[in-house]
Amino acid sequence: MDGKRRALDFLEELKELTLLDEGDPQAFRVRAYESAIHGIEALTADPSAMTATELTKIDGIGKSTAAKLRELFDTGKVEKLTELRLKHPLSVVKLMKVPGVGPKMVAKLRKEAGVDSLDSLKQAVAEGRLQGIKGFGKKTEENLAKSLERMARAGDESRTPISVALPLARRLVAELSALPGAKAAHFCGSLRRFSETVGDLDIVVVSDAPVPIMDHVAAMPFVAEILAKGEAKTSVVTQRGLQIDVRVVKEHELGAALLYFTGSKSHNIKLRERAIARGLTLNEYALSEIATGKVIASHTEADIYAALGLRWIHPVLREDKGEIAAAEAGTLPPLLPELSNAGDFHVHTALSGDGHAELDDLVSAAEARGYSFLAITEHAENLSMIGVKRAALEAQQQDLAQKQKTTSVRLLFGAELNIGKDGSLDYDDEFRSRFDFCLASIHDHFDLTREQQTARVLRAMEDRNIHMIGHLTARMIGARPPIDLDISAVLDAAERTGTALEVNGGLPRLDLTIDILRALRGRNIRVVLTSDAHRTNELDRVDNAALHTMRAWVSTDQVVNFWKREEIERWLLDKRSRAA
Repeated sequence: MDGKRRALDFLEELKELTLLDEGDPQAFRVRAYESAIHGIEALTADPSAMTATELTKIDGIGKSTAAKLRELFDTGKVEKLTELRLKHPLSVVKLMKVPGVGPKMVAKLRKEAGVDSLDSLKQAVAEGRLQGIKGFGKKTEENLAKSLERMARAGDESRTPISVALPLARRLVAELSALPGAKAAHFCGSLRRFSETVGDLDIVVVSDAPVPIMDHVAAMPFVAEILAKGEAKTSVVTQRGLQIDVRVVKEHELGAALLYFTGSKSHNIKLRERAIARGLTLNEYALSEIATGKVIASHTEADIYAALGLRWIHPVLREDKGEIAAAEAGTLPPLLPELSNAGDFHVHTALSGDGHAELDDLVSAAEARGYSFLAITEHAENLSMIGVKRAALEAQQQDLAQKQKTTSVRLLFGAELNIGKDGSLDYDDEFRSRFDFCLASIHDHFDLTREQQTARVLRAMEDRNIHMIGHLTARMIGARPPIDLDISAVLDAAERTGTALEVNGGLPRLDLTIDILRALRGRNIRVVLTSDAHRTNELDRVDNAALHTMRAWVSTDQVVNFWKREEIERWLLDKRSRAA
């Protein structure tokens, strides 16, 4: 739906530039645009066909936002967005990709140090000019230097977080698939491998009429620059600096194209070497005989893998981490997203200050997903502005008891407790013991030393009421670096105390990190896949957690969500019985 995609792209950019302009993620306009995005995402109709009055009836859209949307649909541009683009050019927007740099810091860097790009930031740090700015000490400058070095080493300076790339790719695929003459569209590349950041977007479209499709791509409203345009491939750059490569292939070439444009370079090299050893050649069009040119397989990826003597390899595993040998031996890890999911253990209702879901709606959505368990885990009282007081939680406990009478889903009365600077937790031990399920998470003091951070996490894990540590490293991909932890000590404590570790499916987090997930494989450590949903339509984020976990080859035996119901019931009692 073109109108919906245009609205979402516009609102995403407007939110990002308004964040830079206001300098505060909690600013009214920033939150207003965030709410509007959620409203449009839930929309089934085409917003471009709606009047301003009809747009205001969409949840989260006020008169001002509705007027801007009509301006977009009627004129193709919005004056406010044009002003913000001039005020905050792409070079400034890219400063927000530096871990530890937020909108307030960007404003101060621009005003007091003349920093308006990554290059000028590198120069200012190298010259030691930032220490003269109020609030910027030697430690801040050192942290920025480390972040810039890390980005350069990983090639992250020009990369886009998955939280931005994946929603855009899904919208583009839906739009291109609906074009006349298009039979299908798929995104490929590192995004299909579920990488945390991407350098560009690769999209493959199946069609016998490529010209209209390429014309459409070049004319998309968010395109800032056309790098190349042809019948086979068109490359554009968006206003936010992301390159998109669109290729059109014949239907019989789709499998080969998906395979070629998805696998990592080293995975593809291994496949080509395997093909050559069999007298075959593999490219983006087909697997063919070298001697005769006869096509052996091309329609599907599974056909090509089978012709090479391999089982089909899930895209997230195509990183040359032993998956080819495992495919040959039949020892590939299970496909976690396709297994029956027992439930979600980190969900917020509107009772939390940042929640937007009603309990009845969440339960209905859990029933529709076939869940056996749903843990309602409101933010605890020590989290400023959005935490929930005891009296409100006691009332919710009664509501859950009533709701339990009408649903087969096991509803868990829970809470997301805050891990204090010293490892202390919300409420007292007696009140914490009333919860069926508790997780504890870090929401502040991100700059403590490794010793301090590790100590606070370990203290929380020792508490008899804590079943799980939420988003362990507290990272936000592309925005906030992980806290400094002794991971070895944390994993030892998880094994010793029986405390599970969350795999948070929110795309900005995907925390635990891949490295930590790989480090806990094979140990007596439980992991729990969660959505951390604050809206009903966010429950499917648990599928992100499953894909992320599968990338690390974690055994299903360690994933609580895939246990039988009775096993989960025993697990819920296990932690407190250990401490008894």
